[in-house]
Amino acid sequence: MISEQTFKIIRDGSITTPKGFKACGLHCGIKRSKRYDLGSIVCEVPAEAAAVYTLNKIQAAPLGITKNSLQKEGKLQVIVVNSGNANACTGKQGEADALHMRTEAANVLGLPEHYVAVSSTGVIGECLPMDKILDGIRSLPSNVSTEGGRGFGQSILTTDLTEKNVCVEVEINGKPVYISGAAKGSGMIHPNMATMLGFITTDANIQSAQLQSLLNEVTDLSFNMITVDGDTSTNDTVMVMASGLVNNDSLHQNHPDWFVFKTAFQYVCEVLAKEIARDGEGATKLVEVEVVGAETDEDARKAVKTIIGSSLVKSAIFGADANWGRIIAAVGRADIPVNPDTIDIRLGEIKMMEQSTPITFDEHQAEFYLKKANEIHIHVNLNISNGCAKGWGCDLTYEYVRINASYRT
Repeated sequence: MISEQTFKIIRDGSITTPKGFKACGLHCGIKRSKRYDLGSIVCEVPAEAAAVYTLNKIQAAPLGITKNSLQKEGKLQVIVVNSGNANACTGKQGEADALHMRTEAANVLGLPEHYVAVSSTGVIGECLPMDKILDGIRSLPSNVSTEGGRGFGQSILTTDLTEKNVCVEVEINGKPVYISGAAKGSGMIHPNMATMLGFITTDANIQSAQLQSLLNEVTDLSFNMITVDGDTSTNDTVMVMASGLVNNDSLHQNHPDWFVFKTAFQYVCEVLAKEIARDGEGATKLVEVEVVGAETDEDARKAVKTIIGSSLVKSAIFGADANWGRIIAAVGRADIPVNPDTIDIRLGEIKMMEQSTPITFDEHQAEFYLKKANEIHIHVNLNISNGCAKGWGCDLTYEYVRINASYRT
């Protein structure tokens, strides 16, 4: 359980709140509308960096370029992102274009190429309009600023309806440290990353190896615990940059404030993950599933993912049908140890099953909850051991089909 008492939420914070960071969003012409479609985060110093990527075996060209950059020193100073075009499944031309984006950004900002990461999101299978993108990159030096955080958050969106931003302040060695994040994601969302991009900045002093280990651990508890539609994309990336400009003692697992920093970092990732699930294409509800009493935490995660990913569960929530049979059926096919005689199920505060025996409940109360609540909570206790997990998704609506039936048109 994440305790917000260990940190302070900064309501008006952004990706540029941590010391040393500037950002921007601008329209370079990829999207037909005048919406921002190119964004950048720039750090005034080489920042310790870490990243995680999609597990889809088909990976977009920018991922290879970014991996190459990070392999050099584990540091980044610039991230350049375009939306509207994924630069995925574009062959050798796509690789050359992603590399050209990195080279141009390095040139205009006067940095080594391996200090630049690139990322793309949007339609798969179309080559980038490089003349427009390069013009946009050349304008970055005059556009990035400490006020550019919101513009960056807008520049990475595709079918998203809302921006996704979060910022917290935590005390490390008696000094205020900030952790901020921005993300995009709405459809093609499924555990193991999805068509989502996440960017996190902090001014904490932490080395790349510790940052990578922390990101790996927290991703499994946040970004990898959301689903919208069961599809895993080709471009998923979460990147973290740490400027170190607070000059705290370098953070590691034995640092006295490690738990505080880790808790705040996990909170940032969890908020971004939940906002992605909440903004699922056509979604009307955020759905949180918690499974406890499993044999292991990993078993609990499998059960959560199966429940939250079930089209039948998602459809029942959209239709305000308190059908607990959909839930227990999902548990039974999660490929984990279960005792068919010991399962408890609760919808919000409404008990529906105890020790695998149905409980008479007020159908009208359950229907009212499903219709009126913005967040739906499903709680399952397997009553086997102490394994537990939590994950997030959304309902499945007619609007989801409409959006995805005409995504390219």
